[in-house]
Amino acid sequence: MSLGTIIHAGLVRPDRPVHALVLMGGGARTAYQVGVLRALGSMLELQPGRRCGFPFKVLVGTSAGAINVAYLASTAIAGLAAFEQLAQFWGRLRSDDVYELEVSRWARFSRILAAASLWKNAKSQGAILDNMPLVDTLHKAISLSGIEDGLTSKAVDAVAITASSYSSGVHWTFCHTARDGRHEGWNRPGRRSEFQPLTIEHLMASSAIPFLFPATPLWVDGRREYFGDGSMRQVSPLSPAMHLGAHHILVVGAGQPQRSGLVGSDAAQDAPTLGGIAGHAMASVFHDTLQADVEQAQRVTKTLQQLPREVAGVLPYRSVEVLAIQPTQSLDALAQAHAHELPLSIQRALGGLGATKGGGGALASYLLFEPGFVQALIALGEQDAYARKAQLLAFIDTVTA
Repeated sequence: MSLGTIIHAGLVRPDRPVHALVLMGGGARTAYQVGVLRALGSMLELQPGRRCGFPFKVLVGTSAGAINVAYLASTAIAGLAAFEQLAQFWGRLRSDDVYELEVSRWARFSRILAAASLWKNAKSQGAILDNMPLVDTLHKAISLSGIEDGLTSKAVDAVAITASSYSSGVHWTFCHTARDGRHEGWNRPGRRSEFQPLTIEHLMASSAIPFLFPATPLWVDGRREYFGDGSMRQVSPLSPAMHLGAHHILVVGAGQPQRSGLVGSDAAQDAPTLGGIAGHAMASVFHDTLQADVEQAQRVTKTLQQLPREVAGVLPYRSVEVLAIQPTQSLDALAQAHAHELPLSIQRALGGLGATKGGGGALASYLLFEPGFVQALIALGEQDAYARKAQLLAFIDTVTA
């Protein structure tokens, strides 16, 4: 997080505490976020005298987290019920609704031929999978007019989606409010923003996992650039929320500090497979920058809180409370237990890369949009949220009625 971001955040002083929800990427793993939010909704519903309005005014999403954010924005007018509706959406989701792998009839019965199909697709399309089914799924599930209704009714104030430009190397945040024309985007080294209505194309760009899904073209600065997953080159994932005026940020990731389910196992002693290396690279893309940014934001806030009030009051900074929730169990091990649910062609292709057993389970976990894995992730999210119930309720309690 840059000093410029912190100073800018200090200059943006809304007339009420603003709570932001930041949802990180992780493919199918982001079903974990659904469990956390569903549990939070249940907690708030049981609080006596509390309104059931939507608790977050700023929504920021990256990759599959951007899809969750857009869905919530489109249903925010329903209040806390939006969280349950998101859970129902994930409950209906299948891998075939997100991507497909076109292989010959013979390749479906051979790991070697199926893996060869992956490389053939990568060479011809720049990606090994076709994510066109996701376009149709998002058009059916996410109401763009619903997002407009949420903004105009002030159920939410701002929605932001991040994506990374393959063309320029710049990390872009696309922001949408009820009055985009009144806002000026920020421009930092390697990071820029624009205020404009969000589209399904923005979601496709943000969720285009490198190597797995093809790039998506978007227009920025009057020219067409090709974009991929917003987690790439995302050096400051909390920055958009701070730029949009957040005082309190709940960030839910889908990474984990250590693959606790695999450390010490026999598989961990073997040389990594290609799938294992790819899974490790994905874990770095989707997790490491978040942890560093959260720690820095918490350090700055702690320092400001230790200053005398009269000194802190004249500085161009303001403290921002950050609460971060990540899975407490190994999602890699969980994915291995459910890898058999994948479509047969994907099973064989990933099996040929060594990505369905041992350390390779990490790669499969990003593609497992199947009921068993999804429900296991939602259950884990709920479990982790209830374990931190006091923190979550204290965090939300600063919302004004």
